[in-house]
Amino acid sequence: MNGGIPVGIAGIAHAVPDWIVDNHWFEERMDTSDEWIVQRTGIKQRHWLKPGQRPSDMFVEAAQKALDRAGVAADELDLIVVGSVSGDFTAPSLACVLQNRLGVQGIGSFDVAAACSGFLYALATGSQFVASGRYRNVLVCGGEAMSRMINKDDRTTAVLFGDGAGAVLLQPHEVCGQGLVDDFILGADGSGVHFIVRPKGGGWEPMNEEILANREHLIHMEGREVYRFAYSKMREMCDWAMRDIPHEKLGWMMPHQMNRRILTSAMKALDIPADKVLHNIHRFGNTSSASVPILFSEAWEQGKLEKDTYLVLAAFGAGLTWAGVRILW
Repeated sequence: MNGGIPVGIAGIAHAVPDWIVDNHWFEERMDTSDEWIVQRTGIKQRHWLKPGQRPSDMFVEAAQKALDRAGVAADELDLIVVGSVSGDFTAPSLACVLQNRLGVQGIGSFDVAAACSGFLYALATGSQFVASGRYRNVLVCGGEAMSRMINKDDRTTAVLFGDGAGAVLLQPHEVCGQGLVDDFILGADGSGVHFIVRPKGGGWEPMNEEILANREHLIHMEGREVYRFAYSKMREMCDWAMRDIPHEKLGWMMPHQMNRRILTSAMKALDIPADKVLHNIHRFGNTSSASVPILFSEAWEQGKLEKDTYLVLAAFGAGLTWAGVRILW
């Protein structure tokens, strides 16, 4: 990033619910099959919250793990930024709920609403507070309870989504000595708001019995348009990230896990080797803003991050939004 204090990633972690929903669960409820779902999406299973569990449960677990791995206590935090559109409540923010559940008081805490791009929007935002010299320990989280927003009888969306959360702790790079946030890019095209949307039940058309009965408060997606958008933005984000670094310096591509076919096609078109691209969609499905930090966290846990190589994080989602972050590990 240009100017300011270099920002590093001191700790990273993720959390998903225990309930695993495989494709056979859908076979019993709609006209689909495990083979059909895997062939078109690459998804074999996903994790969902059970009734009674709270979205913030995942965020608390991921955040506490990230803090523990960084060796920082919750009461040392200066700021919390959360990328999510499916918190415990419509209001207040999930960040405030998380602050309270971590036992912290008084620090700034707010949500960033960018759907699947939410974690990277939050990461870019949180980085600026550290780069300015104002704050030393900034907790950034991303995640969604997608199972609470989908119509489970709609084959076009129900099979795609899973629940999860990820968290990173940002510090001055000279303090943590790893994960330099090198650059980022954010974008949006509001003319595409209707492509991925919860059409009713908001401030325009408040919730009523008819909306509930017709399930119009749940996610509606125009699959063909979203596919085209995701493919073009995946290529654009990768082009942006690789514009001034040699390919041999690429450690890993960590793309938003929305569809295995889209990712494979985009990487092939960009001549990115398949063994440089991380995937876990077969185990988690599309976890929206959690998918990139889950990939990142798993790579760290498995010892895949190599010093002096670049990590390219890319996501795109409802809004329509897109974001890229480049990290020098």
